[in-house]
Amino acid sequence: MRLNDVNRGIAKNKKRKRIGRGPGSGHGKTSGRGHKGQGSRSGHSMLAIFEGGRMPLVRRIPKRGFNNKFALTVSVVNVSDLESAFSAGDAVTPETLQEKSLAKSRYDVLKILGGGELTKKLTVSAHRFSASAREKIEKAGGEVVILTGKTPVEEKKKLKKAQTGG
Repeated sequence: MRLNDVNRGIAKNKKRKRIGRGPGSGHGKTSGRGHKGQGSRSGHSMLAIFEGGRMPLVRRIPKRGFNNKFALTVSVVNVSDLESAFSAGDAVTPETLQEKSLAKSRYDVLKILGGGELTKKLTVSAHRFSASAREKIEKAGGEVVILTGKTPVEEKKKLKKAQTGG
């Protein structure tokens, strides 16, 4: 392998298929549409899910429930995880949790739950806290810092209403 061979044979733009240019081209006469039938007619287009007339897979599979595309993705971390990963006096932030592999996946909101025990004094920053988690952190002498996340639509409406005086 040579450096000047790396891109040899790779065309940046693929040449289009020139159809209807006589029998010698290999795409003459019917222009790749075959003989007769729906696909040979002008104006023919087919749905991507079409399966030749049988019931398509997307219609055969049962659909249940409701998928809210606006729902926030919540990542949860238990108080016991903080106990084992951090030493007394540390600041717990989303960044430090990511470094310690406690909140690895992509999320919109970080929530601290009260599972387990906490004996160390920590300053914990997150978007949400369960009541038991807040109680355990404060009981251990720590501090709870609530981060601002995405503002819910209802709150935005209330703010807008208050500003306009309506």
